[in-house]
Amino acid sequence: MLKDFKAFLMKGDIVALATAVIIGGAFKAIVSSLVKDVIMPVVGLLMGGKNVNDLFFVLGTGEYETFKEAQEAGAAVMTYGNFVQAIIDFIIIGFVIFMIVKAYEKTKKKEEPKVEAPKGPSQEDLLVEIRDLLAKK
Repeated sequence: MLKDFKAFLMKGDIVALATAVIIGGAFKAIVSSLVKDVIMPVVGLLMGGKNVNDLFFVLGTGEYETFKEAQEAGAAVMTYGNFVQAIIDFIIIGFVIFMIVKAYEKTKKKEEPKVEAPKGPSQEDLLVEIRDLLAKK
């Protein structure tokens, strides 16, 4: 049973899947940093100097200047700034994966149309007929 399990783990599909998951996790970290550290500060600047992660909406009563104040007061808040950042992460990751798939498709060899065998007797049939004709002489 252990031998079968080892054979299962060493199949090419499993190794390729594990590699893809690891690379995907590392790629997500890079994209998240790009969004958080490069793109979102620019978006915040365009929004009047606000940090997008600090955008929130208080559910219920009470007004708070910052998200930290609302948290300390125990208010129920909807942090839609985090959601906006997650959407931007998703769009960038989706675009990059789209570009990778397009590049991969270009590297694939185009299959040439298969030439169909000519209709009629095969070479073996012709050789048999010739042999039979020569045998009759």
